[in-house]
Amino acid sequence: MPLFWKPYKSEITQFIDSLKARDPQLEEKQRQGRAILWDKPIDREAQAEWRAARVPQQAYVYQTKGE
Repeated sequence: MPLFWKPYKSEITQFIDSLKARDPQLEEKQRQGRAILWDKPIDREAQAEWRAARVPQQAYVYQTKGE
């Protein structure tokens, strides 16, 4: 190991570190934003009904079935 070796930090990592230094509440804001869009309770019963009502797709979608 060279005498003046220092660990490598990419430009992206440096940028993110500088953002966090400028705005200490950044991670908390990210968590709040995620909670708005993604962290939702799952209704298992409705999900099961949706899966049961699903109709299988035909091999070629645009072809009508001749009866």
